[in-house]
Amino acid sequence: MRGLPLFFQPLVELTAQFDRFITGRLWLKVLIALFLGVLCGIVLGPDLHWVSSDNVKIITAWLALPGQLFLAIIQMIVVPLVLASVVRGLAANNNPEALKQNGIIALVFIFISTAIAASVGIVLALYIQPGNYIDASALINTDIAPLTSAGVSGFPGLSELPDKVSSLIPKNPLASMASGEMLQVILFAAVLGAALLSIPATQSKPLFDLLGALQEVSLRIVSWAMLLAPLAVFGLITRLVANLGIDVLAGMVIYVATVISGIFLIALLYLLVAKLTWQGRISIFITHVRELLLLAFSTSSSAAVMPLTLDVTENKLGIKADVARFLVPLGATINMTGTAMYQGIATVFLAQVFNVDLSLTNYLFIVTMSVAASIGSPATPGAGIIILSMVLEGVGIPASGVALILGVDRILDMCRTSVNVLGDVVTCTTVQFIKERNVIKT
Repeated sequence: MRGLPLFFQPLVELTAQFDRFITGRLWLKVLIALFLGVLCGIVLGPDLHWVSSDNVKIITAWLALPGQLFLAIIQMIVVPLVLASVVRGLAANNNPEALKQNGIIALVFIFISTAIAASVGIVLALYIQPGNYIDASALINTDIAPLTSAGVSGFPGLSELPDKVSSLIPKNPLASMASGEMLQVILFAAVLGAALLSIPATQSKPLFDLLGALQEVSLRIVSWAMLLAPLAVFGLITRLVANLGIDVLAGMVIYVATVISGIFLIALLYLLVAKLTWQGRISIFITHVRELLLLAFSTSSSAAVMPLTLDVTENKLGIKADVARFLVPLGATINMTGTAMYQGIATVFLAQVFNVDLSLTNYLFIVTMSVAASIGSPATPGAGIIILSMVLEGVGIPASGVALILGVDRILDMCRTSVNVLGDVVTCTTVQFIKERNVIKT
């Protein structure tokens, strides 16, 4: 600081102290990036009219470039990491019976928690009645096409079910990997891991070691990508706020508050389960998972943060490798608790908007469909809105209602993704707790 004017010396000292404070604290850097991104988005957004819309698109596109690179790197490495993690997680377990129990406990926990989440969403929407604050008369006669894709048609019939089940087995594993079909990749990895268990260790060791090297290389690439995380969060949030604006959200405040309340309740339930199943104070648990949840919030993809989820569960929470490496990829694919809760609230909300009376049978259908659709939904941003349209078709709600919530879906998608990822972590702690307590004897 020698040679600087006296006026600047306190500022330089403060900057140096701030740099030392945030060094090594990724979660804090992400929080700061979120805050600055919101401010920058407001400045560039349509509410202040300081920058023309054309210039905003150009500026936000460049600001979002680190975020796009971050997501691209993560998506590039997710498939090999999942393949290596699942195979090694299965093959490293010398007790097939214990492995089967891991899967059974996890599936039961996921089904129960997802059904509870969908029920909580319905009850909240019935109690708060957010649809009564919206006038949808302009939407009823619109020509907005349903957002479902041609291949989405709800539950398959009994005659179609065998074909649906057989299609889960990848006929071409490389094609499934190239297209990012995670459920097929996990099934292929499970078959490969089971086959490695069934042959002598001397024969399986070369492939096992190769997959171990692949896993370590994948994690190293992820660690490089994490250097971009704060810049990625800043750019993505800036573009989101700049494009949406503040006024767009004003008429949907009650609906957004209802969904966030539901997400908060599910998060509290998960933290309660974590307190019971994880050895340690819940404050330490929250400290370990906070930056993971912030990144899940920023990326809106449980698949994108899967490498960090593996790192947190194994290295910070002490989950055994055979549990974490099997359950984290499985959870990122089928454990969509926040999405199920959102389906329940959104369906009842739109039923209130369009004055559609729902019977007890309809509510049971919503819970069942929300659980099934959430389990089958991809772990990518925006999947929830497509799944929602499937649920709406089953209870006779106009598909044009999806357009009403489309403007705020991105923000809610970010929130429910954080709960989904928290659910993946708590599933691991629950399975390990039950195994260690010998509730189910091995």
